[in-house]
Amino acid sequence: MQRSLIIAAALASIGASSFAQSTVNLYGRVNVTIERQKVGSGDHNWVMQNNASRFGLRGTEELGGGMKASFVLEHRFNINNGQATNTAFWGGAGQAEVNLSGGFGMVRLGHFTSEAYYATADYVSMHNHDTGTSSDAFYAFIDNSSNKVAYRAPSFGGATFEGSVTSSDSPNSQRTYDLAANYDKGPLHLGAGFTKRHDTDAKQFALRALYEMGAFTVGGYVQRDEDGFGTAFGSRTTVRLAGMYTMGNTELHANWGRAGDYSDVAGDSSANQFTLGVNQNLSKRTKVYAFYTKIDDKGFIYGDFSSVAVGLRHNF
Repeated sequence: MQRSLIIAAALASIGASSFAQSTVNLYGRVNVTIERQKVGSGDHNWVMQNNASRFGLRGTEELGGGMKASFVLEHRFNINNGQATNTAFWGGAGQAEVNLSGGFGMVRLGHFTSEAYYATADYVSMHNHDTGTSSDAFYAFIDNSSNKVAYRAPSFGGATFEGSVTSSDSPNSQRTYDLAANYDKGPLHLGAGFTKRHDTDAKQFALRALYEMGAFTVGGYVQRDEDGFGTAFGSRTTVRLAGMYTMGNTELHANWGRAGDYSDVAGDSSANQFTLGVNQNLSKRTKVYAFYTKIDDKGFIYGDFSSVAVGLRHNF
């Protein structure tokens, strides 16, 4: 009898501990600006601009032995009118994945953004998370996000590596391969990303560096792409530099990018983009900010654009 009670208590304890380790959290971002925009040779217009507002659910279950099962479901919406910004409720520009992680690394399945992009262009877009009208207009984003399988290796000496492949039933029926590497050691942060679209010439390779020097943070990336913005454009080199200076809760930002000529495009196809911004952090989650951004397009690919903006962002 006593032995039976001990076994029953042990089993109950195991069951209770396994269920107690499951958690689900709500997270999100509401980000909107009021802007005076000028598109091409048109007139200036006042616009309320949504900047990748989102909400989502994250869940994790501890499986024992260092293993975890997790999921992310993220929805993008337009704060101006409450409408979805994608036809897919979960996914689109957001995320919908399930993953399994442990000492072996992490296996990811579902819909999620290119890690090559996060390792390079997104990493140096510090002032507004590469969202809205001041986002990077020149980075050649080639990867598909849907029907994706990825593997992330365990961190080793500050280095992480991830590779993914999309299946051939992706939205444009083209398989893509995406590779990313990151290295973080003290104030130095390095990254690299490569993406290739199967059975086409479209591909890109980028290198990124960022360094923190007290109140100053400087970073940049260089990207070489082929047919990144068109199927017959040829190859091009893009460079972007970014800097931030912090004074207490105030951040001053400057960002400049240049897209070079595409090799197979007649005439001048280069462009420049620069942004000046200031962020005032009211808390760890809320900031007010202002910026001026301008795209000077020498050809026809990106379009001339400028905007003066003031905004409010709240993370939760």
